[in-house]
Amino acid sequence: MVIREKGHIEVRTTRGPMRTYVFEPAAEGRWPGVIFYSEIFQMTGPIQRFAMWLAGHGYMVMAPEVYHELEPAGTVLTYDQAGSDKGNADKYAKELASYDDDARALVATLKQHPHCTGAIGALGICLGGHLAFRTALLPDVKGTVCFYATDLHSATLGRGKQDDSLARASEIKGELLHVWGRQDPHVPLEGRRKILARLDEAGVNYQWFEVNGAHAFMRDEGYRYDPELAWLLQGWVLAVFQRTLHG
Repeated sequence: MVIREKGHIEVRTTRGPMRTYVFEPAAEGRWPGVIFYSEIFQMTGPIQRFAMWLAGHGYMVMAPEVYHELEPAGTVLTYDQAGSDKGNADKYAKELASYDDDARALVATLKQHPHCTGAIGALGICLGGHLAFRTALLPDVKGTVCFYATDLHSATLGRGKQDDSLARASEIKGELLHVWGRQDPHVPLEGRRKILARLDEAGVNYQWFEVNGAHAFMRDEGYRYDPELAWLLQGWVLAVFQRTLHG
């Protein structure tokens, strides 16, 4: 589908406005909504292209600036050590409650939007994978895809580095897809096994893929990008949302 980039809107949160980028099909109609959480670098070129790709398959995509209360609106961190250091610092400076408030605000914004059917999913990469997991705790979220979700196994998201994401896994009522790179040092084997065991213990409806890829293998620039894996897994993304957000 041809898409329409709506630019950005300002979503109201308890900690101020959150710049959120909107992508949707150009055709008239109403579409399922997907909240798309970025890596620690915010709205980079690869994240924008992924959002456009998903919108082109019939979804209204909202991609927030996850550090809206910490960085000036429009901030994009660079894919280098300085950008990584800043992104990680912000990740641990932000309150866990603020991440959750953002999720509730985004779900409400999509459900009220005249171009959205009210069916809501979540998708995230890296930090965004963990944020998508937490968004899946909300009862309105029917399908969620998490790519190499960082800090989930260690329960270290947010200020104080003491999150309860895995502890609350039984609250996830929609379908969940986890994708991991086996060569990703950020989520080692023992971390992946801890997450897997908890999902089984909690009775979550999930699917699980481990592939031979490094961290950020979905990012379509840089030496870790694997186009073959990206193509394969994009199909699974669409399958999850087709099952959970339609009908």
